[in-house]
Order: sequence, then structure tokens, then C-alpha cells
Amino acid sequence: MSEQTAVNPNMPRIVAEVAAVGSDGEDATSSPFAPIRTISVAVQSMLWGRAAARCQRAGCNKPVSMSEVTLEDANMAEKAHIRAFSAGGQRADPMYPPTKLNEIDNLMLLCHGCHHVIDQQGGAERYPVEWLRAMKQQHEARVALVTGIVPGLRSHVVTYGATVGEHTTAPVFANAPHALFPHRIPAERNMIVLGAQGTAQRDRDAAFWTREQEQLKRQFARRVRERLHDREMDHLSVFAIAPQPLLIQLGVLLGDITSVDVYQRHRASESWAWPETGATLSFTMSEPVGHGAIPVLVMSVSAEISHERVTQVLGRDVTIWMLSTPTMGNDIVKARETIKAFGEAAKAVLQAIQLRHGITTPIHIFPAMPVSLAVELGRVRMPKADAPWVLYDQHAALNGFVHALTISEEA
Repeated sequence: MSEQTAVNPNMPRIVAEVAAVGSDGEDATSSPFAPIRTISVAVQSMLWGRAAARCQRAGCNKPVSMSEVTLEDANMAEKAHIRAFSAGGQRADPMYPPTKLNEIDNLMLLCHGCHHVIDQQGGAERYPVEWLRAMKQQHEARVALVTGIVPGLRSHVVTYGATVGEHTTAPVFANAPHALFPHRIPAERNMIVLGAQGTAQRDRDAAFWTREQEQLKRQFARRVRERLHDREMDHLSVFAIAPQPLLIQLGVLLGDITSVDVYQRHRASESWAWPETGATLSFTMSEPVGHGAIPVLVMSVSAEISHERVTQVLGRDVTIWMLSTPTMGNDIVKARETIKAFGEAAKAVLQAIQLRHGITTPIHIFPAMPVSLAVELGRVRMPKADAPWVLYDQHAALNGFVHALTISEEA
């Protein structure tokens, strides 16, 4: 039967003479399994290190290097045997080599309560060997992953939410910081929150766009730009859900100088974390259609935008450029590399438009793309070198696309 080893931590080389009685009443010294219960200092050190001084029972994870009551430093750990030490213990196996009973693979670091639970009467049925080994392996794998993070991976989490149709977006950001791990870790406990929640105005209201744009600029200047200027932040992780013109405006404010990771919320899993097997999308720039004086950029990524929907707004004096992907949909961005690929494609098409129409002619942008790509589009804009952007938003209640925002050098 397993039991906490009575070895004085200040005298690690003293081998304790054991005459302890196990919790099942079995005299440990009479065990045919092993001659003594003493666990070597080397094995104890490995056990503590791999467990990171926490209980290894799944769902507990309690620190065992301090008292829960007084918060004083104290050894509250117990070294539990998976295969029982004594013949009458839970999970005893007479065929298990006695020399392996006190080795690292047969030991778990547990708090007193969890040790009692797995070794009480019936513990072998409720906590079989395979379960305990799986708990131990998963705990140790998690410790190895967390402690393997190198310095310099801290990132400040920035969220932006604005009304989309009739929906507000505050609840979806609750677990956003978890998506950083293991590539990044949150630099602060609190997120930097942009955007107003609970507003009565909707994106079909005439005053909505100007009010939201100005508010976003003010909040960004106060909560983000000042701290970047003061070198309080080196990296940002951005999570945003809002109408696409506002997401593009957020991207413009972020720019491409600051180190930024933009995240995509995945509808199927309701998670911000990148799937492990996500494929990178490719993007195609189509040859321009028409020879009009008004340059138009159509982003047909999440849905197709027909030329008729553009001319319905701007008339026939247009030249329409298009950026698209072979697979369209709202939930198609499954890899962070897709965002980079999109940014490069967007730069290329914007440069092509400006070569033909000049940098003073406004570019009219009709977006239909996932939120992360909308932010990334804004980030590729060069404020002092690019033409003004006139942004449109699709709204069924308003019978199609409507002008939302204009972004110029001063924006």
C-alpha cells in the first residue's frame, strides 16, 4: 500500500527504517513486493520536477508546496504508488517486478485528499492502473509544454467588438486569451477592450458609422497607441468581431509596423484557437473588368459579389478589380499563414490599381471576407502613400451595399 515517505528533506541521504502500517492495515515491512518503502532522492526529485509541485490527479492540480490554510511554505505532497507497494493494497500485482515499485514510472505526486481517494477501499476499480498512468502522463506533458515556453513570447490581448446587425459581440471574447498558447502567453491578466457594448444604435442607422469610427480612434489612441509609444507593449494579439468597414479601420490603426497576430473565430468549434491541421488558402487577383474612371476592389472571399451589385451603387463608369479564393465561406480561414498570404495578395492588387489610377483617386472597396482578413486588409494600408479608401457595407435591410466609411491619409 502506498504511503507518504517519511524521509527528512533536510537529510536526504538518511535511509529511514520503515515499520509503517499502510492505510489498509497491511504491515509494509512484511510486504513480499519490496524490502523497504524508501524512495531514492533522485526519484523524488524527478517526481517533483515532472509534476511541477502540483497534484497529478486529473481535475485537482492543487499546489502541494504550501499550506492551503496558512499559505506557508510546506511539503503537503504524498508519493503514491500506482501499483501497490504492499500485497493487500489497491492495484497490487504479484507479477510486477519488486525493483520497479519505487521507480518514477510507478509513482504519482498527490495531495493527501487525492491519495486517500485512489487508495481507499474499491480504489482499484474506480482508479485502475491505466487511468492513473494516463493522468500522470497528461499532467507531465502539460508541465513540459508550459515550462518549455521561452521568454519574449508575452503578448497584450486586444479585443474589439461592435454591433453586427442585431447582435452584440461581448460574450465571444471570454476565452480568447487561451488561443495564444503555446505560441504566445498573455502579458496581462486583463484584456484591452475596444468598442462600446449595449449601444442602441445599429449598423443600419445613419449615425452609426461615424460615431463608431470616431470612438474606435479615440479608444485606440488612449488604450493602445500611447502604450506602444511608451514601449509598454511589444506585441499585440487581436480578436475582433464587427462590421467589416470598422474592422478595416482597426487594421489601419494597427498598421504594419507593430508586431501583431490577428485571430479568427472558428464557427464550427466556437473557438479562437487555430486548428492543428488547418490548410493555407491561396488568393487570386482577377483581371480588371471595364475601363471606367472609378476604381473598385471587390473582396469575394466569404461570398461572391457580382458586378451588378457594384454598378447598382456606383453606376457604369467603373473598373472592377477582384481578389478571391477558390473556396468561399465564412469559416474558411483555418491557418494563421492564410492571413499572411492574404496580406501579400491585397498589397499586390492595391499597387496594381494605383499604378493605373494614381494615388489620389479614391479606391472603392466592397468587402465580403472573414473578420481576420478584414483587419489584415487595413494593416497593409500605407497612410502616406496609398489612395483614399471608400468602404461599403452589405445590409439586406437597406437593399444591398451602402457607403460606410472613408479612410484617407488623416484617418
